[in-house]
Amino acid sequence: MLVHSRTGRRAVWAVFAVLFVPLFALPLLVILTASFATHWSGALPSGPTTAHYAAAVRGESLRALTTSLVTAVTASLVALTVGTWAALAGAALGRKGRKVLDALFMLPVAVPSVVVGLAVLVAFSQPPVLLNGTRWIVLLAHTVLVTAFAHQSVSAAIRRLDPMYEQAAASLGARPSYVLFRVRLPLLLPSLTAAAGLCFALSMGELSATMMLYPPDWVPLPVLVFTSTDRGSLFTGSALAVVLMTATLLALLAVSRVRTRASYR
Repeated sequence: MLVHSRTGRRAVWAVFAVLFVPLFALPLLVILTASFATHWSGALPSGPTTAHYAAAVRGESLRALTTSLVTAVTASLVALTVGTWAALAGAALGRKGRKVLDALFMLPVAVPSVVVGLAVLVAFSQPPVLLNGTRWIVLLAHTVLVTAFAHQSVSAAIRRLDPMYEQAAASLGARPSYVLFRVRLPLLLPSLTAAAGLCFALSMGELSATMMLYPPDWVPLPVLVFTSTDRGSLFTGSALAVVLMTATLLALLAVSRVRTRASYR
């Protein structure tokens, strides 16, 4: 929104501060403060300590963070591969085929994630494909949940592509595979990295479906945050939440740098 007067800009910033601070910044600030506290003093936590972080970066907590990172990276890569392939196929199918494909990929997003978790649990708890009780069922559920976002992001980018580049390469005798890997996909690289970052962030924070599926030897960090707070260890849970948030933000910053470089290629 463009505001040309100084008074208008001040009003916009005031409205932004009124909405942003209590709804977004203040809850995160409270969690950050609680992660360094030992008890509550009135409305705010107090008693500064770093013991919660010492526990959050070792033992069970470190294993949970590693589990979350491995799960998010794996789910993001698989979702990006499947979503990109489906988006490219949908672009070749025409308008009706693309609508059907979009509807199929958006179906897991149209229902609560706990329903997706239950569906995966029921579908893969019996032979011939028995995944219940293994890490693979968690990876599968996360992939199903985030593939729709990868598909939608890449589909939107494909519709914005100028066909002139592909037509020029084809007119010079380039094979379809060469056009795909040397022309089309490089042009889509900024959108691919953005989709990968979105999938990663969503997988890192996924809890509802994961709670129904995770085995004892594959506990992601959001589950550990929930169980800590559920047992009354609010300050430990806050420290784990800050670690989760920091790891996600650092990964997104790395993806953003890759996306920026890809945009200027």
